[in-house]
Amino acid sequence: MTDEREVLTWQGFGDASRVLAQMVVDDGFEPEVVVAVARGGLPIGGAISYALGTKGVGTMNVEFYTGVDERLPAPVLLPPLLDTDAMAGLKVLIADDVADTGETLALVKQLMEQHAGEVRTAVLYAKSRSVIDPDYVWKRTDQWITFPWSALPPVTPGKAHPEEG
Repeated sequence: MTDEREVLTWQGFGDASRVLAQMVVDDGFEPEVVVAVARGGLPIGGAISYALGTKGVGTMNVEFYTGVDERLPAPVLLPPLLDTDAMAGLKVLIADDVADTGETLALVKQLMEQHAGEVRTAVLYAKSRSVIDPDYVWKRTDQWITFPWSALPPVTPGKAHPEEG
């Protein structure tokens, strides 16, 4: 792995989410539900649902990455579980931050296809090694990606607000 990183800023994320939503609209796909793959897909799922005007939003909790380039043998669904029976016949857009190995996205897509009418996938980034080629991709890269929502460690008690120095 090289030290080169793809760095996405909050402003870049805002711009990218609008471009991704435009791709979906230009393709003529009108999802009735956006399913965000938690946790990395939560920001893009929310942003793209607003950009598309889609009020139906769900979350699929999947754990795969445990650290930088450290992952479990296979993606695992975590509670709370999405009510997949409610997806019957619906057009679903699955949103995630990155299709890295693509295994997480493939798992969620396979699960959704068992219940929904039509399923498509949208990601900010896709890597060449991904086992799935998402329907909508903002950018392709093989670098490690620093996302604005995971760039900093979790907050801890007793830390001052940034503006308080």
